Amino acid sequence: MAVAYPFDALGSADSNAAELINTSEWFALRVRTRWERTTATLLNGKGYETFLPTYKMRRRWARHFKEVEAPLFPGYVFCSFDVQKRLPILITPGVITVVSRGKIPVPVDQSELDALRAIVRSGIAAQPWPYLEIGQRIRIEDEALQGLEGILISFKGSHRVVLSVSLLCRSVALEIDRSRVRPIRPQRHAGVELVPAGYLVGEPLG
Repeated sequence: MAVAYPFDALGSADSNAAELINTSEWFALRVRTRWERTTATLLNGKGYETFLPTYKMRRRWARHFKEVEAPLFPGYVFCSFDVQKRLPILITPGVITVVSRGKIPVPVDQSELDALRAIVRSGIAAQPWPYLEIGQRIRIEDEALQGLEGILISFKGSHRVVLSVSLLCRSVALEIDRSRVRPIRPQRHAGVELVPAGYLVGEPLG
């Protein structure tokens, strides 16, 4: 992942780099299918900082299986830039658009981005997961992921924690021992009390 000063709307280095850095935020870019890595490389070449979280998966080649790296969020690349000067981003090959609400680009929640970075650094097995609405949350008590929160689910007899990026309506599931998570007290939202997370998988946490 490259770190460099952003460029201005014309693609040349801005003399007031410090000011640009202060106005930069992280956004999700929708990119062409299977262009995630290429697009991230091109943006790095323009001086932008990108984040492309990946996971290892087994893919069948002829009669053999091969382990390859694939994007955790297919079709998306995270990028830090000044949204008011996004033309160089939009004309980068592979970029379709900046993820927006209506016509207004929306930055990625910093806590969710930090959680994704922590997962990548930890080396814990992760994979893409269907998006789940945030309900009663689980706090992880593990040295590598201390303090992160997610939703506990049961899958094929094992337990996993789902962490979500709400802006993309996408989630990531990671395998973790249930003894390393603790339930957070039920919270009320919009007048409805959310059920304890243990009951999301059909059994109490005990």
